[in-house]
Amino acid sequence: MKADITLTVEPPRSARARQVSGLFDVSLDEKLTASWSHDLPIEQQDWQVGLIVGPSGAGKSVLANRLWPNMVRESLDWSDRAIIEHFPADMSIHDVTGLLTSVGFGSVPAWLRPYSTLSNGERFRADMARLIAESSDDDIVVVDEFTSVVDRQVARVASHSVQKAIRRSGRRFVAVTCHYDVIDWLQPDWVYDVGSQSFAWRSVQPRPGMRFEIYEASPRDWPVFARHHYLTSELSKAARCFTAWLDGDLCGFTSYLHFPHPKTRSIKIAHRIVVLPDYQGLGIASRMNDWTGEYLAARGYRYRVVSAHPAMIGMFMRSPRWRECGRAKGVATSKKSIMKAANLSSRRLAVRSFEYQPPAEGKSNGRQQ
Repeated sequence: MKADITLTVEPPRSARARQVSGLFDVSLDEKLTASWSHDLPIEQQDWQVGLIVGPSGAGKSVLANRLWPNMVRESLDWSDRAIIEHFPADMSIHDVTGLLTSVGFGSVPAWLRPYSTLSNGERFRADMARLIAESSDDDIVVVDEFTSVVDRQVARVASHSVQKAIRRSGRRFVAVTCHYDVIDWLQPDWVYDVGSQSFAWRSVQPRPGMRFEIYEASPRDWPVFARHHYLTSELSKAARCFTAWLDGDLCGFTSYLHFPHPKTRSIKIAHRIVVLPDYQGLGIASRMNDWTGEYLAARGYRYRVVSAHPAMIGMFMRSPRWRECGRAKGVATSKKSIMKAANLSSRRLAVRSFEYQPPAEGKSNGRQQ
C-alpha cells in the first residue's frame, strides 16, 4: 500500500500572526505545506497485527486515515450501564466474558460496573474488547493513540494480551502510537516507522522475560487484593497466604486452607487467588496455581482448586498439570463439601473442581523465593 500525502494550510491573517511573521521573518504570503511518501507492502504476505509508530507530529494519524478511511478508532462511547451491556446483542454472555478475559480484563466485579468507574488500564482493555467484538472478520481494527493514556507498565502487559486476543479471533489489527516500547510486547507482524519512513516485516517472538517470585505472606496483605476478587472480599483467618511479585512489583495473591475430608487428611484447597488488574493477561494466575500445587506436593499434600471463573476453568482444562475431580476411590467429589471448604455459594454458580498432578521426577514449576 502506497500513500503520497500533501497537507496544505492557508496562512493566518490575524494581528498576532502578523506580529510573529515580523518577529521571526516568516512570510505570510507562502502557504504552509507538508508532504510525505509512504510505502507499506503489507499485501505481499499474510499478517494479523501491524504497528505504525513514530514521534509526535510525524503524520501517523494522517497516514492511518488515508490507508484505512473511516476505520480508525481512538475512543468509544460508553453509557452508565454495566460494561457487559455494551457488547453486541447476538454475543452470548460466555463469549462476552471470554473476550474480556482474553484482553486481560478478567475482573468480574469490574464487568458489572460502568465504564466511568474503571481505571485507565481497565478502560483500555474494555475498549479493545469492544473493538474486536464490533468488527467483522473482514474488517481491520485500527486504533490511534494506542496505549497513550496508560502508564508504560500497563501498556506493555496490555499489548501482550491484546495481540493474543487478536490472533485468537482471526481479525487483523493495526496499532498507531508514538511509543516504541510496545513493539516487543505487541509482537506485530510488521512495523512501519513514520519518522524514518522505514518498513520491516517482523517474526513473532517470545515476549520479554520478567522475574517472577512468590513469597510467604500474611492475611494483612489481603486488603490490597480484596476488592478484585470475583466472589467475596472475606479471607479466612486460617488461610496460608502468599504474594506474587513481577520484576519487584506486587502483582498477585494466593492462599489455601486445609480440606476437611472425612477420610483423607492430606488435601488442601485453594481459598483466594487474585491477580491485580494491571498484570492480568500474563498467565500469573496459572503460575501461582502451579507453584502452590508443587509446593504442597513436595510436602506430601494434594491440592485442589474450585472455580466458577471461565478463564480459570479453561486454564485448568488445557493444562496437563491439572485433572478435573472425578468419582475415583478415595477422592471426595461432593460439590457441597468442596464448595463449603472454599467458601463458595451454590447459588448462580456452575463450579468445577480440579486437582494438581505433580510433574514427573526431575521436573519443576518453580520454587519459593
